[in-house]
Amino acid sequence: MTAETLEQAPPNTQRTSVGNRLEEIAAGEQVRSEIHPELAKEDNILSIEHFNLWYGRAQALYDINMSVPKGKVTALVGPSGCGKSTLLRSVNRLNDLIDIVRIEGDMKINGSSVYAPNVDVIELRKRMGMVFQKSNPFPMSIYENVVYSLRIDGERNKKVLDEVCERSLRGAAIWDEVKDRLQESALGLSGGQQQRICIARAIAAEPEVLLMDEPCSALDPIATNKIEDMIDALKGEYTILIVTHNMQQAARTSDYTAFMYLGRLIEYGPTDTIFQKPRLIETKDYVTGRFG
Repeated sequence: MTAETLEQAPPNTQRTSVGNRLEEIAAGEQVRSEIHPELAKEDNILSIEHFNLWYGRAQALYDINMSVPKGKVTALVGPSGCGKSTLLRSVNRLNDLIDIVRIEGDMKINGSSVYAPNVDVIELRKRMGMVFQKSNPFPMSIYENVVYSLRIDGERNKKVLDEVCERSLRGAAIWDEVKDRLQESALGLSGGQQQRICIARAIAAEPEVLLMDEPCSALDPIATNKIEDMIDALKGEYTILIVTHNMQQAARTSDYTAFMYLGRLIEYGPTDTIFQKPRLIETKDYVTGRFG
């Protein structure tokens, strides 16, 4: 390695040899995650502890240890197939729906185990809002889409339902666009509007954590900007964990960023630091587009 190469690396960036850490992972070796000290100062709502996951014999997640700060936006980034969505879907146990999945370790929401034997998975999922890659509004009115979680819990008070509907649609930054169309089918909306209806539906139940799996991947730039503005407005009131392949989106919307590679957590810290002065050269190479 030349002196010029070292000078090009940002201050405090660790480089032993180019790609060395990623090569070790590809060879099946375990590497230590680089967790920035700022995370220890946060009030965390979600704690992931020694979490491993297998699809049959194939291991997809390796000893993940990380905490998600309350009221902040945390982005999971990394190449396709690195385990981002698998980790996200483990938080509300959606992976339970796959017969061949096996896990070790635990996750805790506000100190309560997600994977304890006595956990009511349906009740657990009510504590989390989920927004998928492709918008999935129900084939019913905009109004009924938004208040669906209250309906299934037995809420019949129209005043309560009306208030929750308006509050949620405002939170999803779509109230002004649909306030005169609440009884129309949500399926008649544009793709970007449908995604914001799904977000309104997710926050109507006032979840402890809002999980978002590539929420803008199917949207045009204008719709994407609206979703990103909405995420910025929601943070503080909600804790958001978002999976994204879009580095610019992660940089714009998140407070913290976790870089994953082949099922391992590589580096996790404040977004500005991850994108400007990461501790690991592997992180720098990924966020600057040198691989992935």
